[in-house]
Amino acid sequence: MNTAIFEGVWVPLVTPMTGANGATIDYDGFGRLVDYYLAAGVNGLVVAGTTGEGTLLTDDERRWLAETACHHANGHTPVLAGVGAADTANAARQIRHLDDLPLAGYLVPPPYYLRPSQEGILWHYRTLAAGTRKPIVLYNVPLRTGVTLGVETIRELAAHESFPCIKECDAHPLVHLPSQTTMRVMCGDDMQWLAALQAGASGGISAAAHIRPDLYLKLFRYVREGDMAHANTLFNGMKPLIRRLFAEPNPVAIKAALSSLGLCSPIVRRPLMPCSAALHRDIDAQLEVTMAF
Repeated sequence: MNTAIFEGVWVPLVTPMTGANGATIDYDGFGRLVDYYLAAGVNGLVVAGTTGEGTLLTDDERRWLAETACHHANGHTPVLAGVGAADTANAARQIRHLDDLPLAGYLVPPPYYLRPSQEGILWHYRTLAAGTRKPIVLYNVPLRTGVTLGVETIRELAAHESFPCIKECDAHPLVHLPSQTTMRVMCGDDMQWLAALQAGASGGISAAAHIRPDLYLKLFRYVREGDMAHANTLFNGMKPLIRRLFAEPNPVAIKAALSSLGLCSPIVRRPLMPCSAALHRDIDAQLEVTMAF
């Protein structure tokens, strides 16, 4: 397995929506977004994840997004598909529905809502791995799942080649985990991007990278080259926009910013609601600053 693909700047693509309450995917709009980020040179894409409103998608919609992204990437850029459910059987079914596609793997959180024990989490991941030959990227996002992947659990899974990488969203583990496991660690908290890279993370899956992927690529290069002076200056300039992009539930503010840039409709699928007018104005003001970098 080529674990080296799990590094650099990955964009967890939004899913453009249209129609009343975001009832329908904007299919043409999604294709344009995929091409935009491929042209920007990002290292990987994620479809149907949290930022892609994955839990609100049907199986057929999730498959269409994955199939389209893979087609556009044409084997040159890896694509992960988000898979998640409260029950293992449902998550396994989602994987079976996608498993014939040329995906680089699946981004999978622990079962949410149920808050299973670490033993239950291990059983969940091992069961899913038994049903596919593709890699499974762990996704530790306790704010959404209600449960945390423990270090010992991560270490146990790291011993199996099915689990080459983890997307870590908890700020504290982010700066310690790279030294505690052989598994590649990718940052899932945009505000911790620089700290995570300094601690040894291999890259990040970053929603805010939708706006200026070139800045994230530059930041990654600075850290790899050991140029921390420029890295700190650049990241400090990026922080004000990053804060605003997560001031309301993801991907509400991301889509608002993309709409201001003419890249995507601001429509989100219910029960998510559009970005507030006040935050949208604040984002637009900060965009003027950030786009001038």
